[in-house]
Amino acid sequence: MKKPYLAILLFALLVPLALTSCSEEDNTVEEFPDWENTNNAYFTNLYDYASGVTDGSWKVIKNFSLNDNIEGNATNSIVVEVLEAGTGSGCPMYTDSVLVSYRGRLLPSTSYADGYVFSETYEGDYNAATAGRTALNVADLVDGFTTALQYMHIGDYWRVYIPYQLGYGSTGSDNIPGYSTLVFDIALHAYYRAGTPVGSRSAETGVWITE
Repeated sequence: MKKPYLAILLFALLVPLALTSCSEEDNTVEEFPDWENTNNAYFTNLYDYASGVTDGSWKVIKNFSLNDNIEGNATNSIVVEVLEAGTGSGCPMYTDSVLVSYRGRLLPSTSYADGYVFSETYEGDYNAATAGRTALNVADLVDGFTTALQYMHIGDYWRVYIPYQLGYGSTGSDNIPGYSTLVFDIALHAYYRAGTPVGSRSAETGVWITE
């Protein structure tokens, strides 16, 4: 029952994005029409849906930096769809580094039906032998990405929805417009504790935690 409902929900939210919006002055196409309201409505509805799922296929996770006495809501939490569940016994810490495959994109727009991809390490199967993997410091990322990593286990493959408040805010960054909901597909392959520089010989010979 949940999957058909979600499909209908997402379709209803994204249909307006398929319509072309033009400037009254020069008839040029606006790439992100009504972007702030579109993103706010999309994430709020997704947050409400995920909050009601109890089978573990969806998660709502409050920003890692908030105290326990602060209640989570649609502006300070991420939404996670569990695409594949890993079997690792631990999770990365804020001071750790991770080895991940990921793809980051925006919501669909007038020119990008599947969402503009602004950063990625792989094409096709994220787990293929040829798939690109990259080492990242957990603490160096936007809050939403950092939050997700600290709840992931080795082998997890998640689709993570990040509200703009935990992403690039109202001003955006480079080719990411302000108020953008970020959608990351993230696979966690390994992590290692602080104190081992990325690329060091010790990291190459067994410091990586892979299970």
